[in-house]
Amino acid sequence: QVHRLGPGGSEPVDALTVAGRRYLTWHEATERAWTLAPFRPADGPRSTTVAVPGGTAEEPLDDGDGRRAGVLGRSWRPLEGVVELDAVPLPGDVWRVAVTLTNTTACPPPPDPRTARDALAAHGFMSTHTVLRCSEGAAFVSLADPPAPLRGAADSCRNEGTWPVLVGRPAGDRQRARSVLSSPVTLEDFPAVAPESPGDLFDGGEIDQLLILSVLSLTPREQEEARASDPRAREILDRCAALSADELMALHGTIREFRPPKEAAP
Repeated sequence: QVHRLGPGGSEPVDALTVAGRRYLTWHEATERAWTLAPFRPADGPRSTTVAVPGGTAEEPLDDGDGRRAGVLGRSWRPLEGVVELDAVPLPGDVWRVAVTLTNTTACPPPPDPRTARDALAAHGFMSTHTVLRCSEGAAFVSLADPPAPLRGAADSCRNEGTWPVLVGRPAGDRQRARSVLSSPVTLEDFPAVAPESPGDLFDGGEIDQLLILSVLSLTPREQEEARASDPRAREILDRCAALSADELMALHGTIREFRPPKEAAP
């Protein structure tokens, strides 16, 4: 929430320009991280409570002469959730691991259905990512391209609102890894920043060109609002606007390698 300081004190406003920079009242996300204790599949199910206490913070907005012109106030609601870990044994010394995050935050019903999205956003875990690591001697198996003997086990996995992929430095076997990233965004195994990416933009992968073109198609008013709402958005807008035609074409498509076709199963 942006507050303007005047003779009568502080008052909330939708927008405020200070020292040539425009500030908007808007919703932003804050990154939180939890590290859970080691989990042994043979030990059975385990639940862990995660919580974020509510709070507030203020950022002063000073003009070019060093005088206080406004305040950017941030506030967040308390969040509570439960992370459940479980593992089911499968034939062949294989375990199917399950991670479930349940939001248990007390959330009052929104007063107006037209503004329900904004009202409920403060009570949600947004864009939750899970990173799993296994000990030496064990490995996770790719769900997108599992080894043939484990294809049935991989097909039996269910992912709701998340997509697990292998991460880390791939060795000779690209179907196994000791680490998994499960995110709301669909990625391929061993995701990596494309060499053609002109900088830290979005995912640094194959959809950079599409997203850059979407950014460049924003109206001047939309670009102004994006610049005022988030320093990261302002940085992306500036970088996209500075791209040359050759740099855009470099994102169009590149052949990394040729792989022989797999033989059909008998």
